[in-house]
Amino acid sequence: MRIALGLEYDGAAFCGWQTQPGGCGVQDHLEKALASLANAPVQVTAAGRTDTGVHASAQVAHFDSEARRDPSSWVRGTNSHLHESARVLWATEVAADFHARYAARSRTYRYLLLDAPVAPAILRGRVGWYHHPLDEKAMQAGAEALLGARDFTSFRDAQCQAKSPVRHMLDARVERCRGLVVFTFRANAFLHHMVRNVVGSLVYVGAGKQSPAWLGELIAARDRRLAAPTFAPDGLYLAGVEYDPAFGLPGFRTHPLFDLP
Repeated sequence: MRIALGLEYDGAAFCGWQTQPGGCGVQDHLEKALASLANAPVQVTAAGRTDTGVHASAQVAHFDSEARRDPSSWVRGTNSHLHESARVLWATEVAADFHARYAARSRTYRYLLLDAPVAPAILRGRVGWYHHPLDEKAMQAGAEALLGARDFTSFRDAQCQAKSPVRHMLDARVERCRGLVVFTFRANAFLHHMVRNVVGSLVYVGAGKQSPAWLGELIAARDRRLAAPTFAPDGLYLAGVEYDPAFGLPGFRTHPLFDLP
């Protein structure tokens, strides 16, 4: 039986999604919790492998198990064994051809940024920070160059193992909401550190260090050395994964951090 899970987690408590020798990944903690419920080893596959410090409000994963449990038991039972900084939100049986990673049509990431003279205390680790006010309209103008099928080599980490740097950006928005600058990116898939590298370059535009046209120039240059440094992971969230409605996956609850007007 194949089970799909919806998850949220605070990335500050883990060393990223992927399993690590020391057992510090979200995957490590989730597999251990599921194994306690299934009474057998469990291997989990996720829609996106978030990095250290990156959060998720709408991660999707799947696993196979011979154990028979109702959906509510997979939720409550797993959470009773799971690290308190991660929670299973829903569970549902899915068809054998469902794959959390390969069946995903798109992924949505959001970056929350506080642009204020003083770094946050209460929101530390949950939002990014820049010490001067940013021009969100200029950043939105720059983000327009990201839309469509593009070669994102200029925003690709040197350690990225993807076979191609081309990704299809379906949405790229910069808005101000409740005192935060909110970056939203939706694409068929993302390269390693791609969102954080894009945010870093857009911040240069918002701070007046570069013009909005610079983003298009970076796309054309296909040279990571020309773009801004990688921005901090603190404010980055995997906020959505889109699948064919035929799979019948439950929806995610609206997170107040992303309740934009």
